[in-house]
Amino acid sequence: MTFMLAVQRPFAILANDRGKGDQMLRASLVERARLFALLVSRIVRNIATWISTHRLLRWRFGRGKTDRLVIAPQDLRTSDATRATEIYGGRFAFAGKVVVSDSRSPFEITPPSDEWSSVLLSFSWLRHLRAADSPITRANARSLVDDWIALQGGWNAFAWQPDILARRILSWLCQTPLVLEEADARFYRRFVRSLMRQVRCLRATAKAARDGWPRLQVAIVLTYVCLCMEGQSRWLRASVRKLSEELNRQILADGGHISRNPGTLIEILLDLLPLRQSFAHRNVPPPAALNNAIDRMMPMLRFFRHGDGNFALFNGMGPTTVDALATVLAYDDARGTPVANAPHTGYQRLECGKTVLIMDTGRPPPIAVSREANAGCLSFELSFQTHRLVVNCGLPAIGRETWRQVARATSAHSTVTFNDTSSCRFAEGAWTKRLLDGIPITAGPRNVRLSRDESDGAKVVRASHDGYAREFGLIHTRALRLSEDGLTLEGEDSFAPVRGNVLAPNVPDEFAIRFHLHPSVKANRLQDGHGAILLLPGRDVWTFTAFEDRVEIEESVFLAGPDGPRRTVQIVIYGHARQQPAVQWSFHHAPPAQSAAERKTRRDEPELPL
Repeated sequence: MTFMLAVQRPFAILANDRGKGDQMLRASLVERARLFALLVSRIVRNIATWISTHRLLRWRFGRGKTDRLVIAPQDLRTSDATRATEIYGGRFAFAGKVVVSDSRSPFEITPPSDEWSSVLLSFSWLRHLRAADSPITRANARSLVDDWIALQGGWNAFAWQPDILARRILSWLCQTPLVLEEADARFYRRFVRSLMRQVRCLRATAKAARDGWPRLQVAIVLTYVCLCMEGQSRWLRASVRKLSEELNRQILADGGHISRNPGTLIEILLDLLPLRQSFAHRNVPPPAALNNAIDRMMPMLRFFRHGDGNFALFNGMGPTTVDALATVLAYDDARGTPVANAPHTGYQRLECGKTVLIMDTGRPPPIAVSREANAGCLSFELSFQTHRLVVNCGLPAIGRETWRQVARATSAHSTVTFNDTSSCRFAEGAWTKRLLDGIPITAGPRNVRLSRDESDGAKVVRASHDGYAREFGLIHTRALRLSEDGLTLEGEDSFAPVRGNVLAPNVPDEFAIRFHLHPSVKANRLQDGHGAILLLPGRDVWTFTAFEDRVEIEESVFLAGPDGPRRTVQIVIYGHARQQPAVQWSFHHAPPAQSAAERKTRRDEPELPL
């Protein structure tokens, strides 16, 4: 740990800044003003959308010439032919809920959840019917589309929301070979007429889409429409301009997304890659912003991957859709080593030997796109070979709203929590949540300082944040050193007062340093209480040492498992910042544990203290 002792508090200037109180007051006023502006903007957009989609004005969505379809874009999302049998049998299993229609249309059944309804109304499940590729599935697809046109094709408040509307339009465009093959002229006209009605509505309500991925998705779909439907080329220039604006704004210089959610990159690329192909099929050059965005995002896919192929769990990331990720990576011609530094998105990657460490060193995203962002500044994840060791809790694939606020808290991340309080503050109030379709972050770390270097082949990252400065007067600094062979990770968490040399006597100073372990890791605390033995599935053994500090092994939950939430444990170091201004700890790899048979044949070798 000698390198830790050499750290001279490179961010001590944070503790000595004058006028910090005035800055914090101004920051608080600015954050309140931003939230108020966001609420006003959302209210204005909702009113404008309500007026433009009022039943007295909906007639204009159906006017104009009905254009014919020219090309069908490719759908890169994985399909499962066995799901077609379930759908044909009237069993609709979406978002963890199962509804049996019993010879009724699924569109006239009360949905069990908004998530289930969103998947149903997006028609993304049509790709499963296409995978079966039979006359029965084609007829079933036409029947279900016809049911929706009859029941909700005129209007439905939920089904015609911009994000659901955009996904349904794209699903219909991609699956036109399925729906229209063997269809009669009457159904063809009915289908295309409904599609055009939805396109006109989407153009009228595009500005009402939530900022971030939903708004970008609308821009992508409207560009698809211009390429895939005859007579829509007059809208192409405006659609490309809007798409380019959103790509330049949302895809950062290092390739990350403005929301800082790693999983959003997969979803965006699944739509952008076929869009680029659609430009080529129509002999239209794709915009430079499209090519540049794809080129920037591809390396970031490898940046967030652990050795087992899964993404690190930061800022709303759930289980990795491994098949979708593999599909997207197949389009990566470079296949180079992932970048190590993503300063614009706010992440760092350390890779030595067979060990990978990914760390969150960024501020919260802008308030308008922070509905899924987490309070996990300076948290990290650690993996060895194909096994994850230290993780964050993440989010489940289904039932996300039930767990979302729990997963967003600092205590759900492998970092330091002060006084059982998150380093970010979230908007409060039922009306705020309803108007903004979620709970944004209103305050959090604004001054995150970072340095990175190498020492004797080892990689070192030092970072600090002021997320606890306003409430508790503390700056948290974390230093990590990963050895050249990747077998030792040394860390130090230090706590410095914002002003002076000591904390105010009336300010609580209890901290908890948490290391959430992957469910596949078995942990046993050492007898002296200052460390733990960690056994990985491959029989590799790591030891965690807290030196002079005691460790506790407590229950935790891993939410991002492929089969849903799972029980796991976490290593926790408790203390008080006044008495312990710095805590040092380390993870060290030991040789693989031997089987019982091997130990019997080699009695001269000492057993590991498992």
